[in-house]
Amino acid sequence: MRREDLADLTVLLAVADERSFTRAAAKLGMSQSALSHTIRRLEERLGLRLLTRTTRSVAPTDAGERLIETVRPAFEEIAARLDSLGELRQKPAGTIRITTGQNAAETILWPALARFLPDFPDIKVELAVEQSLTDIVAGRYDAGVPSANRSPRT
Repeated sequence: MRREDLADLTVLLAVADERSFTRAAAKLGMSQSALSHTIRRLEERLGLRLLTRTTRSVAPTDAGERLIETVRPAFEEIAARLDSLGELRQKPAGTIRITTGQNAAETILWPALARFLPDFPDIKVELAVEQSLTDIVAGRYDAGVPSANRSPRT
């Protein structure tokens, strides 16, 4: 499926919901002419008439209704999942992976995490205590904290 197919289907759903090219164009922030061309292009690509138009009303054809019934749940699911991502902004959550040496873990990280984690119960910390330097990118770590007796790679 091409990106423009998704945009065209969004336009079709707006026209079907509003039952008007004028109101759908206003809702989508596009000209009525551009909206009409979009619907025409979609109909030509599919080889089906999707909307019945009169000077006073717009209604889906049987083919249009079937297409709308097929795509609407998928679009609603996508919208719901996008909305749920907003929860991540409201409440920090997820896993943080950190690699460090023994000294930094004991003197810096554990005390800091003991103060931090009670306030953020949905954050999990994976702390890898290692004696040698670790490539944080290759190890897929979010951060690396070198000990005083280790120098970071440059």
